[in-house]
Amino acid sequence: MSSLAVTASSHSSASPAVVYAALLDAESWPLWSAYPDVEWDVPAGVDRPARVDDLRTIRSLTGRVCCRERVVEMVPDQRFSYEQAAGLFTSHRGSVDLARAPHGGTDITWSATYRHTLPFLDMLRRQRLQVWVQDLASYANSIVSRNSWNCSADS
Repeated sequence: MSSLAVTASSHSSASPAVVYAALLDAESWPLWSAYPDVEWDVPAGVDRPARVDDLRTIRSLTGRVCCRERVVEMVPDQRFSYEQAAGLFTSHRGSVDLARAPHGGTDITWSATYRHTLPFLDMLRRQRLQVWVQDLASYANSIVSRNSWNCSADS
């Protein structure tokens, strides 16, 4: 087995703050990702924002746990990094970097490193990461569109 580093990029008309909020909002993931269930693992009754060392559980369509990820770095509106804490490929580490684009909006770069990979999975992982970053950008765009429509409807 060899290692694999994958990077995918997209652009959103939304601000970095909107894109970052979408990444942290586990309830929104089913709206823009292939995962129907993503939840933060926090003690019952605790209501607080995500923070470094928190875990999130990602489930498949069948309800089975796909993986558990640990947050390893959070720089509000700039970077969200995680590593796989449990699952089939526990050597997976990812990072979503957000940069204010010169002409407005946000440039999104999602990168992932797999310490162990199999060649037949490489293309699938590249494609999947590109889809995720594009879907995240589209979802953030829809938030901007909804908010601008709501503001114009209120006028």
